[in-house]
Formats: sequence, structure tokens, C-alpha cells
Amino acid sequence: MYDCTQADIPVSKKVMDDNDFRELLKYLNRPWEGYRKVRKGVIKRLRRHMAELDCTTLPAYIDILLHNRTEYQTCQAHLRVTISRFCRDKQVWQHLENRLLPGLAAHFPQELNVWSAGCACGEEPYSLAILWNRLQIPTAFNITATDADQLNLERARKGVFAKSSLKELSTECISSCFSRPNGKHYSILPHLRDSICWHRHDLLDAPPLGPFHLIFLRNSLLTYYRQPALSRALEHIVETLLPGGLLVVGAHERLPELSVSLVSDHLCPLIFSRNPES
Repeated sequence: MYDCTQADIPVSKKVMDDNDFRELLKYLNRPWEGYRKVRKGVIKRLRRHMAELDCTTLPAYIDILLHNRTEYQTCQAHLRVTISRFCRDKQVWQHLENRLLPGLAAHFPQELNVWSAGCACGEEPYSLAILWNRLQIPTAFNITATDADQLNLERARKGVFAKSSLKELSTECISSCFSRPNGKHYSILPHLRDSICWHRHDLLDAPPLGPFHLIFLRNSLLTYYRQPALSRALEHIVETLLPGGLLVVGAHERLPELSVSLVSDHLCPLIFSRNPES
């Protein structure tokens, strides 16, 4: 645990600037590298939280976090990043559609259980539902989508999105999978929305009951956490993956060494299969 003292942290001239944010991340054992490009929105939320607590310095803020569990959890909630869009990283979705999902269905013909971990406002699990609907494979396809933020889950259940979230989708896909009841936002069609089970879950907690044939763990645990919490949580997540199942990570994420053997796909290095013998 980072030792926060008045000597360690200089008083900020501006409440929560980049230097303060680095120090706060150090105290919370979070990586600066993961937050660097998205820090503006996070810092804005933290400044608001500090104002609510009448804090004008980082040491005073951390002192409250140290002694008040509720405010500590509120701070952690403000660190969540929910930026997403449909079919983010096209190569992943192309390989899933063309090779990997049909291959999984052939190997597990009865059903496929999928977990979208850290699903934010639902773009990822809805992308999976759209893809599976397009494939028209008779295998049962069960999607579990989880996020730690209840507000995210409520938005996800509604399935309403701005056009900017759909920029990776073709015009044909948008017209066949969405309606525009108010002429502005796009609503996912009911048969796609109703195919997903939503649950609240923190990535550091015990995983939902598996086993799973496919796990999406993208731009969340591997980006916004550090060791040893990262590896502990990842080990538990991967243990829910069936031998022969697939794990998908984000474009800039790297897996640490694990006790379970995972093999990178030779055509798409963001996708890993669990060794059948592990």
C-alpha cells in the first residue's frame, strides 16, 4: 500500500491536477499508463467529489478515503471508464464471425455460454448478439453481461445509443438491428435486447458461475488495475473458461503469466484459447 503523508504529497495549486492524479493512482494501486489518455473525464469527476467533501488538497482527500469506506468506494466508482462502441477493433469481430464462433459451435454443439465482463453500457454484448443473429447457427447462445456500475447496467438494458456508438456498423446492419423511435437515438431491436442477462459484478470479486466458452475481458481489468490484484482476479476469471474456450482482450492489453495455459490465435493476437490440457 502506498504510504500517504503530508510530506509525500505537495499541496496542489489547482485541485486535482495531473500530478495529484498520479499520486492518487499510486495510493490506489492503479496504473497511470492505463488512465493517461482518458484522464480528463476521470479527473473532472474526482474534482467534483472533492468539492462535495469540501476538500482543497489531495492529502485531505486521501485522508477521507482512508477513514471513510463509503467515500473510498465512491472514489473507486469515479475511476471507472466506460468508453466503448459497437464492434470495437474490427479484426476481432471478423475473426469471430468467420472462424472462431462457428468453430466453437462445432466443438460445443449444444450451447455456448459467453461472458462480457465489464460491459459498460452494453455495446459489446449487443455486438455479440448481432453477430450471432447474423450467423444463424442453431446452437443455443447465452450471453451474460456484467458491470460494477448499476447505472451502466440500467442504460445497457434500455439499449438506446447515439449514432457515434454505431460508427463501426454497416448501414445495412444498423437498419436491420435498430429502430429510431424519436428520430435521433438508435434503439436495439427487442429480440436482440432480450437475449442478454445483465448482472452487477466487480471484476475483483468472485466471477459469476460458469463455465464459459467465450469471455470478453477488454479494456478493463488489464488496463486499469495493477499487480497483485490484477493477476488474482484474472486467474479466477480464466478458471471459469472451459478448455478449448476463448478469451478476448483489448488492443493494447497484454496478459501476465498465468497458471492456466493460454495460446494466442495466430491470426488475431487479441484472442487466446485455453489449452485443452490445462
